[in-house]
Amino acid sequence: MTDIPIFSVVAFSGTGKTTFIEKLVAELKSRGRRVAVIKHDAHEFDIDHEGKDSWRFTRAGADITVVASGSKVAIMENRPVQLETLLSRISDVDIILTEGYKSGMWPKIAMKRSGTGKPLPLPADECFAIVTDDPEETKTPCFGLEDVHGLADLILGNRE
Repeated sequence: MTDIPIFSVVAFSGTGKTTFIEKLVAELKSRGRRVAVIKHDAHEFDIDHEGKDSWRFTRAGADITVVASGSKVAIMENRPVQLETLLSRISDVDIILTEGYKSGMWPKIAMKRSGTGKPLPLPADECFAIVTDDPEETKTPCFGLEDVHGLADLILGNRE
């Protein structure tokens, strides 16, 4: 496992996880932190496009297909990979955020938006923090949907 701090943002679909993580990444970057994000996708996704060389390699049966340029790399594992394995491959960052993965052992940032009519995805006392527009009566720190600054302060509390 990695020594890099990991925080999972968890919520029901439509709550605003992606938007919140996007703002949190920008806040952490503004504080000089290097950030990795892993998104759990419950649906099938494809970053490859029919007819492209990488698509052809994958279609031919490659277990791993890598596309590399001078500025970025995409590694497509054409098989299931456990989150712990993905985490172990990440280096040279200060923090890892995940979208989803509510069953891991790392701290959870649970989100709840009153307009969805859905509850917190986990009991409040199992969360590191709660992000909501409908504050809970709990000892767990709560932040508004726009308060990325406050949450970043909490996340970096012992690391500033």
